[in-house]
Amino acid sequence: MQLVKKTMMMAGALLLALNVCGQENVPAEKKVEKKVTSENHDAGKVNFKVSADVVSSYVWRGAYNAGASIQPTLGMSAGNFSLTVWGSKEISDLHKEIDITAAYRFGRVSVSVADYWWEGDKFWEKEDNSSAKYFNLDNHDTKHRLEAGISWTISERFPLSVAWNTMFWGADKDARDGKQNYSSYVELNYPFTVRQINLTATLGFTPYESRNMYGTGGFDVCNIALSAAKEIRISKRFSLPVFSRVILNPAAQDAHVVFGFTLQ
Repeated sequence: MQLVKKTMMMAGALLLALNVCGQENVPAEKKVEKKVTSENHDAGKVNFKVSADVVSSYVWRGAYNAGASIQPTLGMSAGNFSLTVWGSKEISDLHKEIDITAAYRFGRVSVSVADYWWEGDKFWEKEDNSSAKYFNLDNHDTKHRLEAGISWTISERFPLSVAWNTMFWGADKDARDGKQNYSSYVELNYPFTVRQINLTATLGFTPYESRNMYGTGGFDVCNIALSAAKEIRISKRFSLPVFSRVILNPAAQDAHVVFGFTLQ
């Protein structure tokens, strides 16, 4: 309980400081890990977006996943609905991931369903282990994980977003009885701008035990991060978006610094 109280007090102080800072600066659009930027507006009401991030390491929700990676994105949006395919391929090793996310926005509230599959590096198992194959969709044998999420942004003046994500189908199973773990992750993000640099402060935690997914035994903070993004102008027609993140994972007692740039 003392850890919970201390964590919530730290989070409250952080958010209060960010609120004061955010009122003095123009809110910046949040840079998410799976970013989509380039747009084609010639498709009428349906817009397509394409980009690719190159990152020094792939860190997801405070946990190290892979080394230097290329992470392409293909997205489609129509009105408030969006469909995004995001991938990650480690440059010097085997890790490969494909995620598909469908989302719908109701004003400041967004709901989503995501399919995660990061078993692409185990190609040598595919002959003998059908569970590692992409098209194996047996709930009790598949390596896919389905996750439902809901997020809410408070207001334009105070653009704090709060998201809850729960895995409800697929490989997130308890090894003891085979039942679904329903691993959940809660994340708070606050974007702001300082000296023309877009910053985002992040606080992520598990509300209850999630040893299989996040390595936590209960309520635990696993992701404290500060991200910075800026466009570097190369010529009159071309600029290169670059970003950097400092990430702390108190639950795993780990830390990361990630640098990357976006091709669009």
